[in-house]
Amino acid sequence: MRIFVLLSRVPYPLEKGDKLRAFHQIKELSKKNEIILCALNPLSGLDKQKAFSKLQPYCLSINFLDLPIHVRYWNMLRALLGRLPVQTGYFYSNKAAKEINRLIETYKPDHLYCQFIRTTEYLKNSPIKKTVDYQDVLSHGIKRRMEKVSVFSKPVYDLEYNRLLAYEKAVFDIFDNKTIISIPDRNLIPHPDKEDIHVVPNGVDHSFFKPMDKEKKFDIAFTGNMGYPPNVDAAEFLANSIMPLVWLKLPKAKLLLAGASPAKKVCALENDKIKVTGWMDDIRDAYSSSRIFIAPMRIGTGLQNKLLEAMSMKVPSITTTLANDALAAKNDKEILVGNTAEELANHIIRLLNNKEDYNRIAQHGYDFVHANHSWEMATEKLHIIINES
Repeated sequence: MRIFVLLSRVPYPLEKGDKLRAFHQIKELSKKNEIILCALNPLSGLDKQKAFSKLQPYCLSINFLDLPIHVRYWNMLRALLGRLPVQTGYFYSNKAAKEINRLIETYKPDHLYCQFIRTTEYLKNSPIKKTVDYQDVLSHGIKRRMEKVSVFSKPVYDLEYNRLLAYEKAVFDIFDNKTIISIPDRNLIPHPDKEDIHVVPNGVDHSFFKPMDKEKKFDIAFTGNMGYPPNVDAAEFLANSIMPLVWLKLPKAKLLLAGASPAKKVCALENDKIKVTGWMDDIRDAYSSSRIFIAPMRIGTGLQNKLLEAMSMKVPSITTTLANDALAAKNDKEILVGNTAEELANHIIRLLNNKEDYNRIAQHGYDFVHANHSWEMATEKLHIIINES
């Protein structure tokens, strides 16, 4: 089958969860299908040649459509004055739409597959069978973030939240197939038939993320795109609320905050006990140089790839109920779950002081992700959904 894949971002480098998901789905789908890739590009500094070389082995055709900054700002204004969510309007361009239609006419795909509702405006009127990957519930992500924005920003967030709710519901009826990362996310989609959405979880590349024997320079690590608001919030919560409680018992404990594009708030957290790295060429160095991994997520939705990667490297992991609802690992067996600063700090102290618990959580977490999360297994489900529609 020939599949036209439309993305809101070029799926390389793999510093964001949606890029990681798209890259591995393309890689796996290409084993049984022809892939025509069309990726919008809102970044001016993208190394297109490198991205092309990484994607070329899996695609019959690769197309990057630039969205210049003035176009994006105009699109946002037009969306605000109209009825589209800004999340969708930001990525919509009439010029890009013409090129997408031309590519579809040229390559005559059997199926259209797009990621996020950000891209659905381009494909919604096509008569070709199509699948949308909701991936996350963008409306609920905005709702959680509303609790932490200024009073002046709340009206804008409230408007976007309500538009996203309506749009997520409308998209459901337009596309033949719908997919999402987890059951908790599926249950948040505002449609009476939401149970018809297929759950296609994220995987992890176990041949890449595997245990490494490396000097442990840090006691605790947290990774992710450090410019992404849910990760910024988690980093601040970790550094300002959790670690002070850890230091009362373990004053020499060191924390690593690793990931691309750290916000100013994250950079400001660095001190003699906290290291902020920014972009790392190999994120495995962050996991393997740390004794424990923690993802203290309080806002955001979706399955945290960072947890899958850490557990696959046999690093004992700690997280919140919010993140573990999507992961579905067993608390106190495969992972440790807490929600308050005190609970999470106690989990850290416990693992650092108890070798038996440390090894038990590490091994069971490793076994869990190997049994339940691989890109091959997850994408085979997507292949079946697309080919049987």
